[in-house]
Amino acid sequence: MRAGYRNLLLGPVDRTGRCAATAELTVEVTGYDRQPVVHPRRLALARSAAGWRVEREEGAGGPPPLWDLGAVRAEAGARCLVLGVDAGGAPASAGPAPAGPAPAGLAAVGDRAAAAVEALWGTAWAGRLLLELPATREQFARLVADDRPGWSGMAAVTVAAPGAPLNAPADRILLNPETFAGLSDFGRQVVVTHEAAHVATRADTRAWTPLWLSEGAADWTGYHDSGRTARQIAPELARDVAAGRLPAALPEDAAFTAGGEGLAQVYEQAWLACDLIARRFGPQRLVALYRAVGAAAPGPDRQAWLDGLLRDRLGEGLAEFTRHWLAEVRALAA
Repeated sequence: MRAGYRNLLLGPVDRTGRCAATAELTVEVTGYDRQPVVHPRRLALARSAAGWRVEREEGAGGPPPLWDLGAVRAEAGARCLVLGVDAGGAPASAGPAPAGPAPAGLAAVGDRAAAAVEALWGTAWAGRLLLELPATREQFARLVADDRPGWSGMAAVTVAAPGAPLNAPADRILLNPETFAGLSDFGRQVVVTHEAAHVATRADTRAWTPLWLSEGAADWTGYHDSGRTARQIAPELARDVAAGRLPAALPEDAAFTAGGEGLAQVYEQAWLACDLIARRFGPQRLVALYRAVGAAAPGPDRQAWLDGLLRDRLGEGLAEFTRHWLAEVRALAA
């Protein structure tokens, strides 16, 4: 790692040679960060004959660096680096640390995820993953910078490094230790591969990309070649269909809100839509559609824009595709 301060702003120096200061702490994880990760800091400095020294340092806004939460362990794979907060060294204020996955087991999961994503999405991304594993759910909320209850059920999330430009690709996978620990080995692999797909496709993902496409494509990547049936991958949606509760249209972006009602079914609907595209037209047509959506900003009529893209890339419009998708949804009850 390379670290240093920039934009140092000194306050008045008192009689003892001390002063308060603000600065940006910049950190680069060699081989993983393409630009410095920036953390605003408050410093207490003391001047002596040897020069200035830092007596105290603390965060001044934004997500903290991982080591502010406790001692950090590292595990490097061939294509993945895992940084995990030592549960035994976590601050007492962080609460009791549950038994969670160790970094040693996660590097191999990350390596497999990177390879699986590259096989489907190509090499136009960094080709490596950085995973951060806090010790507690509360620490996860601090790193995500969102303490809403809905986040507690998320196993992982992909984020851009703190201080990155607004258009910077997301490049970090944050794991929620308690939720992630409750998954099977297969479930952990699916989750990390899903998030790795977000890392690989972020350069092609825009604010206008429908979430059913971005989240569905990530889930499709995670489950690709898993041997699971549609009912096994979409059990909640299958139960809804069997009970007569069917969606009327592809899910809107608002339906993907963390903690929202029926969130599992929404993700399963999105997976089924992308799986349908890959099965009917081939995986590369799904990849090409995804990139085409990111490359062409919509006009005032987003539905008409998407309809045109589907016609251009798949040979059928939004209404026809939705009918095929609804037929797949109904088939889950068979």
